[in-house]
Order: sequence, then C-alpha cells, then structure tokens
Amino acid sequence: MADTEKITLFEKTPVPQAVMKLAVPTVLSSLVMVLYNLADTYFVGMLNDPVQNAAVALAAPVLLAFNAVNNLFGVGTSSMMSRALGRRDYQMVYRCSAVGFYCTVICGILFSILCVLFSGPLLELLGAGRDTCLATDQYMKWTVYFGATPAILNVVMAYLVRAEGSAMHASIGTMSGCFLNILLDPFFILPWGLNMGAEGAGLATFLSNCIACIYFFVLLFVKRGRTYVCIRPSMFRLQRNILFGICGVGIPAAIQNLLNVTGMTILNNFTSAYGAAAVAAMGIAQKVNMVPMNISLGLSQGVMPLISYNYSSGNVDRMKRTLMFSMKIAISFLAAVAAAYYFFSEDLIGVFMKDEEIVGYGSAFLQGFCLALPFLCIDFIAVAVFQACGMGKHALVFALLRKVVLEIPALFILNRLVPLYGLAYAQFAAEIVLSVAAVIVLRKLFKRLYAERAEKEQEKEHRQQ
Repeated sequence: MADTEKITLFEKTPVPQAVMKLAVPTVLSSLVMVLYNLADTYFVGMLNDPVQNAAVALAAPVLLAFNAVNNLFGVGTSSMMSRALGRRDYQMVYRCSAVGFYCTVICGILFSILCVLFSGPLLELLGAGRDTCLATDQYMKWTVYFGATPAILNVVMAYLVRAEGSAMHASIGTMSGCFLNILLDPFFILPWGLNMGAEGAGLATFLSNCIACIYFFVLLFVKRGRTYVCIRPSMFRLQRNILFGICGVGIPAAIQNLLNVTGMTILNNFTSAYGAAAVAAMGIAQKVNMVPMNISLGLSQGVMPLISYNYSSGNVDRMKRTLMFSMKIAISFLAAVAAAYYFFSEDLIGVFMKDEEIVGYGSAFLQGFCLALPFLCIDFIAVAVFQACGMGKHALVFALLRKVVLEIPALFILNRLVPLYGLAYAQFAAEIVLSVAAVIVLRKLFKRLYAERAEKEQEKEHRQQ
C-alpha cells in the first residue's frame, strides 16, 4: 500500500515546510508532556510540604527509566519503519510495527512486576529517607507499579504513528493524556479535593496514560486499511532481521536513557545529603529546565522520519538540508531560552514554591542547568541522525561519552570543589565537549555519503557505456 500523500511529504515538500509539519506537533506534545510533569510539581508544591515535593523528585529516575523501553521499541521500531518506507518495503513496515507493539506490552508488565518485588531496595537506591520513603512509595504505586505499561505503551504508539508521517495524530494522542492529567491533578492532590498529595499526582498520571492508549487504539481502528502501523497478532513474528534491526538502534537508545537515570540518581543522592529542601529545589529546577530540553528533543524526534526516509532512498542533499535547518532553529531558540532562564531564575522557581530556602537553592541550580541548553540541542539532533540512519553504535558511543566519561565524573568532581551548587554545572561541562564531537562526526558522515553517491553515479555511467 503506497500512500501518495506521505510520499509527497517525505520526498517533495520543501524542507522547512516538511520539518515544521513533522516537528511542530512533536515539539508541542513534548512540551505538553513537560507541562504535565510541571503540573505535578506545581500542585504538590501548593501543599508547601517539602516531603511531598521530594517524593515526586525522588521517583523521577524510575519514570525516566520508562524511556529506556520507549527508546528500545519506539526509536528502534520507528527508525526501521521509516527506512523500510524509503525502500517501499511495506510488508516489513507492518511486521516491524507489530513486533514493537507487543514487545512493549510484555516489557511494561515485566517492569511493573520487578519494581513491586524489589520496592524496598529500589526506594533506598533512589535516595528516599525515613521522612520521604512513604510518600515516594505512594506516588510510585500509581505511576510505576500499576502505571508502567500504559505510560510506556502510549509513547511507543506515538513513535509508530509518527514513523509513517502522521505527526499530528501522534501528538494528539500524547497531548490528550497530558491535558487530562493537568485537569485531574488539583482534584486528586489538593485539600479541597481528595487531598491525596503526591499519591494523587500519581493516580492522575496513571488515568491520563490509560486514556492516551485508548486514543491510539481508536485511531488505528478508524484508519484500518489506511495506515502502515499494524498491531494484528498474526503479524507478530520474532524474525531475526527484524529484531536485529530494531535492537541495533533501540538498545543504544535504551542504554542512553538508563545512563540518564543513573546520572539523575547520583545527582539526587548527592543532593539528598543537604536535606529535603535541597532535593525539592533540585527537582523543581530540573523540571523547569526540562521544558526547553524537551522542545529540543521533540524537534530531533520529529525530523527523524524525514531523515530516515531520505537516507534510505539515497537523497543525501534533502537529508542534509533537513539537518541544517533543524540545527539553526534549535540553537537560536535555546540560546534565547538559556538567557531568559539565567536572568529570571528566581521568578521561575518562585512560581512553584514560596519557601525562600527552596527558591534560593533552585535559582542557583537552574542557572547552572540552563547554560548547557544551546550545546545540548546539537548533541540531541546528532544522535537523532545516527538513530535515523541505523547507526546505533555511534549513538551508543555518544551516550557513554555523555554520562560515563563526562557528566557522572563531573558530578563527583564539581560537588567536591563546590559542594551542592557545583552539581548543576556537570551537564554544561559535558555538553560542550559533546557538541564539538557531534559536529566532527556529522561532517564525516556526510562526506562518506557524498563519496558513496559519487561512486554509484560512476558505476551507473560505466554500465550505460
């Protein structure tokens, strides 16, 4: 089944328009996802209870660990789907999407079971102390123990739908759950409602993720026969080439997120030594900083299908124009955001908590975090190119460089040199190095692609002669 509208989008639509059509809905959904995370922090913060706010911050690494499964089957499957579309291999697209869907469901269930069985050691690992342990466990009951599968599945299904160029539908599905979460948060959290505190935030998140999954199931039913995304059980076959194709990109992406979890856990453990106020402030600063970070991530994810398709079809020029246009708008935007964050950090933190101690801590943390933003977008887009082209090893090397080689050692060093406040500058130090490395590797990639194209053209000329 060839969809001429999607083929036109990938092959003929001017690059700026194609990027906007694919990236804007993805950026919006990423932004809404951050806003609904901020909603948890905002409404829990209205209780003026550092313990409840710390619970949300301490559980964040586990929720971030969802992204390991999201990336394994979301990034891995969508990359393979888009490349198969570029080759017009539609049977492969169907089979890839079925494998990605059912493997996601299985892994989500296993994730929940393991977290329930090892909840005690897990809470200790996250840095939850006597005062924060109960609240953290209550929040995780809904977001993790019951909620892992719908939370992971709705994100992966958005990836699958986006891989065929339906970015708007992918974003609507994601945003529907996010908006519902924002609406439910005050009712479940605040004293005038159910007064459940952090546990109420978790319950709202669980329900919203279930609604998002229902949207995607309804979408696939309505579009049956007109979509490349297939979840029919008969198409689920664990063929070696499909698994290798998905895992070749997905495993490095999953490792990247597991390393992010490791880095956040280390950061929270360092911060917890300074008390619940410092932990709450660090959690707020991280979530405020996640707004521009996720805009950059949304842009890189949005253009992945376009890059994958043109890489697979051999249109190197269009692929390069897509990359350069994305880089320009991302760097310009995030440089402006970084400046605003730096000079208005106290006001931004004060929106979430009125406690002077927490505002003081959070302002200093946010000033350190925001400096990395212009460099971070270069790193994100470069990794998206690697994932789009099936270059999983390159993405893995960058993930290892980011966390194991650069950021985690920087946390130890900077915390020793400048206790507590130095922690916020570890990412900045790492991203400066990574952005330089990204530019070098991307230049080599396009040099190789142009050389390969020239060789193919020469071979074609020889055959014609």
